[in-house]
Amino acid sequence: MIDNKAPSSRREFLAASASAISLSAATEKPIPIIDTHFHLYDQTRPQGAPFPRTPNAPPFLPQHFRESAIPLGIVGGIKVEASPWIEDNLWVLMIIENEPMITGMIGNLDPMKPEFREYLERHHRNKLFLGIRYGNVWENQNLVAAVEQPEFIANMKAFAQTGLTLEVANPRLDLIEATVRLTDKVPELRVVLGHLQALALPTDATILKNYSNNLKELRKRKVYVKVSGLHRRPNAELDPAVYKPVMDFIWDIFGEDWLVYAGRNKPTLEIMKTYFMAKGQSVAEKFFWRNSVSAFRWIKRDPKQPQLA
Repeated sequence: MIDNKAPSSRREFLAASASAISLSAATEKPIPIIDTHFHLYDQTRPQGAPFPRTPNAPPFLPQHFRESAIPLGIVGGIKVEASPWIEDNLWVLMIIENEPMITGMIGNLDPMKPEFREYLERHHRNKLFLGIRYGNVWENQNLVAAVEQPEFIANMKAFAQTGLTLEVANPRLDLIEATVRLTDKVPELRVVLGHLQALALPTDATILKNYSNNLKELRKRKVYVKVSGLHRRPNAELDPAVYKPVMDFIWDIFGEDWLVYAGRNKPTLEIMKTYFMAKGQSVAEKFFWRNSVSAFRWIKRDPKQPQLA
């Protein structure tokens, strides 16, 4: 999303960014960061792996997460399932059990399947199983249609009773509207919207208004938003001011209490630090770790991980 504002607005933002950097440098302790979205996979397993789709991709396992995260100041992370295989929930739980830097996982259990409650009962008692992901990730997922199915709503009501988190995957405009309808029917559900800022702001005024109204409605219902990758035009510069319009749009709706951080891309992380440190130390702490505790209810496993008082 390219910033077309006047140069003075750009200078003001860069001045605020400089202040944010000074504030960060003056902080005695750097803000710990929780990465709420990464994947684990290993195509070298005897059974292979359905993700990533790239053939012969090198494995990405707990030690690789640790190696990529620590240099960025990340002290913990939540693994999000990218495999449609039900067995991979257990595979992940087994390989993260002895890696305390990983605070838990968002798994894959399909609420449209008749065996959903059986698997939910098996998994939700594990403190590392924090919730499930549903939306449009796999070919058999369709949240827009599912919210009209009685069996889906019944299963989501049962899911809500466990206290786990539903992450709505890869929100599009229709998925966001479907999330409004879902929270109409299951108001007790705790929801996180994934990758919202990766969606370009609609250019049509009517569509933008409807989009904004749906997000405001979800904010009233205490839905969290995961901020990770940035919507970027080809060859766009990695300048914080370029991304300010879409970040302001999300901030103005959700504010400091409903945004959580995700990602291990250094340039994107620096943009996020610039943006949120400009709003103050306490706001940045909420974004980079505090809000993730209430969004996912993860439990501290490593001495370097913070915890709420």
